[in-house]
Amino acid sequence: MNGFRNQLTLVGRILLALIFVLSGFGKLTAPAAAIGYMAHAGMPAALIHPGLIASILVEFGLGMLIVLGYRARWAAILIVLWLIPVTIIFHAIPYREAKAHGQAMMALMQQINVLKNLSIMGGLLMLAGSGSGAYSLDGGK
Repeated sequence: MNGFRNQLTLVGRILLALIFVLSGFGKLTAPAAAIGYMAHAGMPAALIHPGLIASILVEFGLGMLIVLGYRARWAAILIVLWLIPVTIIFHAIPYREAKAHGQAMMALMQQINVLKNLSIMGGLLMLAGSGSGAYSLDGGK
């Protein structure tokens, strides 16, 4: 049973991190879309490039740590802390604005994104609590 649990933990870790790795890699290879999205969301111009660099480091860098199972507990906690303001700024506030302006489809999309991020945070907290399993670079610490 332990072998199966370790296999499930490995697959779960990879699936959980995949959204971050792909998003960070996309920002790394084609930053214009992310820059435009940040500007459209109202980020001050002086924060866009530092925000882009931080996003790449968090998403791609910490996501890869989770995939590899190296310092995955800390990586998961740091991503959760990162997701709190990201969820508020890029999804919760736009949800409220869309709702206020009667934009039902936009409000629904943002509500889904808020719930998606909350679910991901839950998975990351479970990883932080239980570790990365035996099939990891740090042996599940």
